[in-house]
Amino acid sequence: MTMDTTRQTDENAANGALMRRATYASVAVALTLIVAKLYAWTLTDSVSMLSTLVDSLLDGVASVITLIAVRHALTPADLEHRFGHGKAEALAAMTQSAFVAGSAAVVLFQAIERLLHPKPMAHTEIGVAIMVFSIALTLCLVIFQAYVVKRSGSVAITADSLHYQGDLLINLAVIAAFLIHSVLSWQMIDPLIGGAIAGYLLFGAWRILRGALDMLMDRELPVEDRDQIFNIAMAHADVRDLHELRTRRSGQDVFIQLHLELDADITLMQAHIISDEVELQIRNAFKGAEVLIHQDPSGLQELHAQQH
Repeated sequence: MTMDTTRQTDENAANGALMRRATYASVAVALTLIVAKLYAWTLTDSVSMLSTLVDSLLDGVASVITLIAVRHALTPADLEHRFGHGKAEALAAMTQSAFVAGSAAVVLFQAIERLLHPKPMAHTEIGVAIMVFSIALTLCLVIFQAYVVKRSGSVAITADSLHYQGDLLINLAVIAAFLIHSVLSWQMIDPLIGGAIAGYLLFGAWRILRGALDMLMDRELPVEDRDQIFNIAMAHADVRDLHELRTRRSGQDVFIQLHLELDADITLMQAHIISDEVELQIRNAFKGAEVLIHQDPSGLQELHAQQH
């Protein structure tokens, strides 16, 4: 095993440990917020508070699913799963999107019912205090998750973090509902903000679902990433051209395949050395990527579409 491979293996292991800690933190925060918001809702009888309670309940379920999926996704490749288990993250993200959409439907129903039958809120000061506590705790989690996503690129942690980023806005909206109700005694503000939160949740569910489908359908890496790969390969003095570039992501893993066009009169050993040098440069740019390079004699006509 080369030094670069050993270093990359160690980095992947460290990222995996970070991902596990992020899932544990997410579950702990969700459980704490569920208890706090349930207490606040029983006192305030607020649709806005109910909406954020339902959101936290589903965050808890989604966080547990993420925990299980991440543990499975980090399982090393085996004889039956040669490309690893990374797509478990996408399956978890799809499940999360369903939970988020369900929570939005519940909140929207409650908001419509309260618009038709307005009721005053009670103990608004307790509601505000609980929301401030929720914002502080959620913000700490989101900052940690952002660090983990930056290190690992995890789709499941990204989807989980989207829930909690949305919670920050939701909690601020609930505080606004309590304050406006206290100052202006406007009962309609509670269901209106609850309905707005439901719409935001539906938008978040779509974002999560779209990212999960991209991974499951082996969507190509972004154009800027593919251009970077092309430029890295073409920067080598002995590379004449590149075609059949194919990329995809599965959990933490990135897979890159390409054909290099080299001078037809070089030896097999020279072609091998050039490919290894290009591969190393690509792996340095895309940490943890699995790169597969095929060498072609320059000018050889093949039945393939020219692309990069």
